Amino acid sequence: MSFTVHDQAPARLNRSEQAVPGSNARFIEKAAQGNADVVFLDLEDAVAPDEKENARKNIIAALNDLDWSGKTVSLRINGLDTHYMYRDLVEVLEGAPGKLDLVMVPKVGTAADIYTVDCLITQIEAATKAPKRIGLEAIIETALGMANIDAIAAASPRMESLHFGVADYAASTKAATTGIGGPNPAYGVLTDPAEDGHRDYHWGDMWHYAIARMVVAARAHGLRPLDGPFGDIQDAEGYKAQARRARVLGCEGKWAIHPSQTDLANDLFTPSEAEVAKAKAILDAMDEAKKAGRGAVTLDGRLIDIASIKQAEVMVHKAAQIAGAR
Repeated sequence: MSFTVHDQAPARLNRSEQAVPGSNARFIEKAAQGNADVVFLDLEDAVAPDEKENARKNIIAALNDLDWSGKTVSLRINGLDTHYMYRDLVEVLEGAPGKLDLVMVPKVGTAADIYTVDCLITQIEAATKAPKRIGLEAIIETALGMANIDAIAAASPRMESLHFGVADYAASTKAATTGIGGPNPAYGVLTDPAEDGHRDYHWGDMWHYAIARMVVAARAHGLRPLDGPFGDIQDAEGYKAQARRARVLGCEGKWAIHPSQTDLANDLFTPSEAEVAKAKAILDAMDEAKKAGRGAVTLDGRLIDIASIKQAEVMVHKAAQIAGAR
C-alpha cells in the first residue's frame, strides 16, 4: 500500500439508488415503502420549473412525516448554474433538519462546485443544530467534470460517492447517440476476414472508459462509484447487462429510474452464494498456507496469494453487510 491512504466513505449499502421526482407525492410515498437501498428525491431534471417550489414542499413533508427506516435518503438539488440551487438547500435542510443523509450535486464540473455546496450545508447545519452531518454525492455528467474528476473526488470530507450521468455526458461530449445508457450499434469493430471472406461485427461498450475512469477516481479517494440511469425501462435484460459490467468494473450499484429496476439492481449487486462460498474457500486456503509458512497456494488449479485474500475479503464483507441490513 502507498503511504498515502484516504479515509473510506461511510459503508452505506448502495446497490440500488432510486430516482423519485419531488413533484409527485404519491411516488415519494411508494419509494419510502420500496426496496431501494438509497432513494434520491429529485428537484432537478424530473421537476418542471413551475413545479420546483411545490416539489420542495412535498419533499419537506415526506422527510418529516414518512418512515424512511432502513433507507438512505438523498436530495438531488438543481445545478449551480441555476437560481434554484440555493433555495433547494435552504428550504429543505431548514424545513427538515437532520432528516437527510445525502445531497446529490448534479453536473459537477470543478472542485469549487463541491466547495460551494459544502459551505452552504455547513452553515445551515450550524444554524439548525442538525443532529447529523450530511454527505455529498457528485454526478459526473460533463466533459469538464470528467477532466477534473480526481479534484472533485477530493474536494470535501463530506464526499461519499461519484455517479456517472450518461445522458448529459453524451450531450456534453457530443456523442452520436440519443439513448440514455446502453450500447450503440455504431460502436463496434469488424474481425479480419475468414477464409471464406466472412467477417463478424462485435458491438463495444461506448461507456467503458467513462465508467472505469470514475471507478478509479472514486476508489482512490475512498468513495463509492455508482453507475447511472438506463433509459429503456421495459428492457430488463439490457439493464441487467449494463449493471453486470458496471459491477465487474467495481461499481457499488446502479440507479433505478423506475421501481421495476430496483430489485434488478439489488439482485445483481448482491454476491451470489457461489461467489461467497468461493471467497470463503480462498480465505480458508490462505489461512492454512499461512500456518504452513507459505505466501501462496493453489486452489482448484489456480494460484492464490495475498492479493487473493484482499479480493475475497471484499466479497465476504459485502455479503455480510447485505445480510445485516435484512
